[in-house]
Amino acid sequence: MASLRKRLARERLTIAKMVDLYCTAHHEQREGTLCTDCREFMDYADTRLRKCPYGPAKPTCANCPIHCYKPERREQARTIMRYSGPRMLLRHPWLTIVHQLDGFRKVSHPRELTRKQRRQSRQS
Repeated sequence: MASLRKRLARERLTIAKMVDLYCTAHHEQREGTLCTDCREFMDYADTRLRKCPYGPAKPTCANCPIHCYKPERREQARTIMRYSGPRMLLRHPWLTIVHQLDGFRKVSHPRELTRKQRRQSRQS
C-alpha cells in the first residue's frame, strides 16, 4: 500500500518536472518557477490526479480508459508532454524509465469492476 502511495507522489513529481521543462523553454521562466498559465495547469493536473477513480493503482494517463481532462487541458497536456518527454530522459532518467514501466499497467474501466473491487482500489 505504501508503494502505491509513493507511485502517486512520483506521478505528481513527473508531471511537475515536465511542466517545469516546458515552461522554462517556452515562457522564459527560470527553472523551478512557473508562469501563471503553467501554474494553473499544474493545479488542474494535481486535482485530476487526486480525484482519479483508480486511486493509487491508476495507470498512466495515456493508457487510461477514462479521459478526465477537459479537451483544452488535454491538448495542453499533450503539447507539454510532446516537448518534455524526450528531454526527460536526459534530465530525469529515473522518472522517465519508471513512468515508461508504469505505462504497461493494465486496468479495467471502473464500471466493469464490482462495487467491492472499486472500494478496494480506492483504499489501496
